[in-house]
Amino acid sequence: MKKNKISKNWVNKQRRDIYVRQSKVDGYRARSVYKLIEIDEKFKIFKGGISVIDIGAAPGSWSQYASKVVRSGKVISIDLKKMEKIQNTTQIQGDFTDLEVQEKIKSHLKKGSDVVMSDMAVNTTGIKNIDSIQTGELCKEALIFSKDVISEKGFFISKIFMGSTFNEIVALGKKFFKDVKVFKPKSSRKDSKESFIICKNLR
Repeated sequence: MKKNKISKNWVNKQRRDIYVRQSKVDGYRARSVYKLIEIDEKFKIFKGGISVIDIGAAPGSWSQYASKVVRSGKVISIDLKKMEKIQNTTQIQGDFTDLEVQEKIKSHLKKGSDVVMSDMAVNTTGIKNIDSIQTGELCKEALIFSKDVISEKGFFISKIFMGSTFNEIVALGKKFFKDVKVFKPKSSRKDSKESFIICKNLR
């Protein structure tokens, strides 16, 4: 009974959400694309011809946006789940934390990637502290990977939660990059503790 009530509340929230409605109008697979668009508008990240790695890409709205703006560039999308095809993307299905999958990503790069972005989050347990810690570990994994594949003036973007791993992730970002910012888009839900870390210029 309680589960059904939660599900009904989620459905009602989705129906009221202007970003959910707008994503259907614009042809995007998820409302999360508007967070990336806000990040891009503020930090001027994407342009034609660049290469982008999208980690934890499913259902694919970030890759959809990237493929539109990079045009003749390259987008590599990675996720555990199989995704519907997106034009101008190379899709890899697998566990990003697996070293073999990381090597497969690198094999598609002729030079450093201009953007590494991640909207990864663990399947939630309902226990916020645990979810925050586990998602934080994924962010750190993506950060460590990015320093090996990103171009000197490239960008790293990742979801980050306020919690016990927050300061550790920001410190790691500052260790690898010269410029580090934390930004919460207006399109993030008001009750969400998520923000995004934006790192630029490798040390």
